[in-house]
Amino acid sequence: MAWNDNGGGPGPWGQGGGVPPQPPDIDQIVRMLKERMQHQSPVVKFWPVLVVVAMGVWMATGIYVVGPDENGVVLRFGRHVETTGPGPHWRLPYPIATVLTPKVTKVERIEIGYRSRGRGDGRASGDDVDVPAESLMLTGDENIIDIDMSVQYRIKDGGAANSLFNLRNPSGDRHKVVRDAAESSIRQVIGRNEIDSALTAGKEKIQSDAKQTMQKILDSYNSGILIVAVQLQKVAPPPEVVHAFKDVASAREDRERAVNEAQGYANDILPKAKGEAAKLIQEAEAYRTAKVTRAQGDVHRFLAILKEYEKAKDVTETRLYLESMEEVMSGVNKVIVDPKAGQHILPYLQLPSMGNVSGRGVRGDAPKSESAPAKGDAP
Repeated sequence: MAWNDNGGGPGPWGQGGGVPPQPPDIDQIVRMLKERMQHQSPVVKFWPVLVVVAMGVWMATGIYVVGPDENGVVLRFGRHVETTGPGPHWRLPYPIATVLTPKVTKVERIEIGYRSRGRGDGRASGDDVDVPAESLMLTGDENIIDIDMSVQYRIKDGGAANSLFNLRNPSGDRHKVVRDAAESSIRQVIGRNEIDSALTAGKEKIQSDAKQTMQKILDSYNSGILIVAVQLQKVAPPPEVVHAFKDVASAREDRERAVNEAQGYANDILPKAKGEAAKLIQEAEAYRTAKVTRAQGDVHRFLAILKEYEKAKDVTETRLYLESMEEVMSGVNKVIVDPKAGQHILPYLQLPSMGNVSGRGVRGDAPKSESAPAKGDAP
């Protein structure tokens, strides 16, 4: 279709012949564009394709990969919008969005009171550089003590963004916040303990208290940092007074040894004394029981004899006399003389060879002569 079929008008948008303007012919416009494109360069010809490819490449720059020991902190126009875990992810391309990937599982270490000259084990040695401004501190009993300490820490789970944006570090030292918190914590804990406790059995408690105090300080900053371990490397008096402290320690050891020896002696003697006392008490109880029982038996025996005596006095007296004489004379050498002999008794001299003859006196003893009571004689 022509722009002006009636021929009125100088051009497709002209005014002519009083005929109102007609809309342009779309087909004619397309033909004109094709004719012009045929005379253009290939770059201009395929610019829509190039724009699409460029947009694709730009969008592809938003793909990023987070390592297994990292977290991805995504920033959009400089503001934190999300935190991603390990693996491939996509964000809006730069400069709309950027991503930071701090290592969250790596354990960092700082040193308080010394510097280890580049060694990685964290242990103090004679080659270390001492930092008196950090290591010298005051105990609760107003003594100066020299402490070297190492601290291990890492980023908390989910705390990557906090560790990046909630801490300001003007000096450029990424350990500065943890170092300041560690020094403040150990001074606070040492100020609550005496020097004897810090030098001897109180080290474990000091380490535990310092770790807890340090974690509270960092949590109050919302720092996203987790304290893994606190280790006291050296706890000693200042070099100027170390000899005096060694003398005190030696005296303290002598005192402890004397106390232990005395305690051991007491533990050895007291059981023996208690056992001996218990033995004496038991023997006394047994003696008392025997005597009481014996007395009770004698009483019962006497009462039984009295009962029999009341029944037959003569017979009981004779039996008691005979029993008594039997008991008294049982251990005496006796010479029995027939009462019928009268005065016709010849004395004899006991010879040594006859000392063991039955019926004779013992060697060296004078012979004894007794007359058995005749029947009916008084005793």
